[in-house]
Amino acid sequence: MTEKLSPKIDSKIQPNFEKIAFDLESTLNGVVTLKASTSEQAFTASVLGTERQGYGVHIIDSGLILTIGYLVAEAEQIWITTNSGQVIEGHALAYDYETGFGLVQCLGELDAPTIPLGNSNLIKANDDVIVAGAGGKATAITAKIAARAEFAGYWEYVIENAIFSAPSHPNWGGAALLNNAGEVCGIGSLFVNKIESDAMQREGNMIVPVELLDERLQELKLYGQTLSSPRPWLGMFASQIDQDFEIVGLYNNGPAALGGLETGDVILEINNIKSHSLANFFRNIWNIGPAGCEVPMKIMRNGSVSETTILSVDRRDLWKKPQFH
Repeated sequence: MTEKLSPKIDSKIQPNFEKIAFDLESTLNGVVTLKASTSEQAFTASVLGTERQGYGVHIIDSGLILTIGYLVAEAEQIWITTNSGQVIEGHALAYDYETGFGLVQCLGELDAPTIPLGNSNLIKANDDVIVAGAGGKATAITAKIAARAEFAGYWEYVIENAIFSAPSHPNWGGAALLNNAGEVCGIGSLFVNKIESDAMQREGNMIVPVELLDERLQELKLYGQTLSSPRPWLGMFASQIDQDFEIVGLYNNGPAALGGLETGDVILEINNIKSHSLANFFRNIWNIGPAGCEVPMKIMRNGSVSETTILSVDRRDLWKKPQFH
């Protein structure tokens, strides 16, 4: 999830400035490069690594940058590079686990224009968009919206109306999805090798829509987190196999690992409920109660079925907390 930035994009899919209704060159200068580092002792280091690089979008002229959260999770140092060549330090202001967004505050005056937030609810299948990294036209592509659909990630993550774009941007992490008015409507999160809800099942990117920020941005700016009750978190990675769910990975010292679950275990039921999709599987966990609740489950290990209960936690208690003013 923290890919190294690749070489330049094929000029054939770069945007044609003459066909764009807004000032694309100026707008692209609002996308910056982020380089973040954390220590090997960070809770997420074993999964996300200690050195991460991607993009962010300057959305408020106080130096507030919107990015994808995994780039800056537990970051101890962040450097921001603008298209003008300015290099300036920032700090991780917030990581919203439910949406996946991260916020970075620039520690000084940023030499980059702001890009306004658009109405991502208006983005629909077959719309023309631009997906852009930092570096101007050379790191931007023209794309189509392949689908709007629910997305479930194996790391205990679900969003209801994700944006899927195609073709894929090779450096997707934190890239800006721009509408035809030059507004940012989403932030790049993942490469998807087959978009299931797309009739052509193309490869592309999963983009987190900015509509998810509507009721969260102010709290994230003020407190570094939302004030709603946190979801229960087990620290496991799950993959659907038919109507069951296999544990394909575990956070070291996370609740699932400490509770005795192992990679390869198959979870048959959550709280006596069979799940029908990965999204439903995670929601069945979240529906039990807030973080700290016990999560009963039936598992199969090496052909033997047993029952166990895992004590969930608020992941914010385990991860290094973002700084905030």
